[in-house]
Amino acid sequence: MLDAGVSTPIVPYGADQTLFVVVDRRDEATEIRIERGDLDATISELVAGCFNDPVKVISFNTLEHWMKDISSDVVGEIRARCDIYGIELPDYLSDFVESHSQSTMK
Repeated sequence: MLDAGVSTPIVPYGADQTLFVVVDRRDEATEIRIERGDLDATISELVAGCFNDPVKVISFNTLEHWMKDISSDVVGEIRARCDIYGIELPDYLSDFVESHSQSTMK
């Protein structure tokens, strides 16, 4: 698993862009990392059920070489979208939302 704040070789050199990686669990032994270039599209795909069992969302910048676990921020946005659209939180996101809700609750 990736740990925010730790220097890692996965952050490539190159053009200045911020990318988003969804760590998705395929089964108990396998996790894959799915890279996206657009946070809004990533959140929409999460709500639409495009991921099997999301574990965390990491953002990183290719020029500045930083990375951050933004899972709690994504959970807040998922909850806001569900409220705006008047829908229940999808079951397939319940574990992800529950595991990252501690820091979004006041």
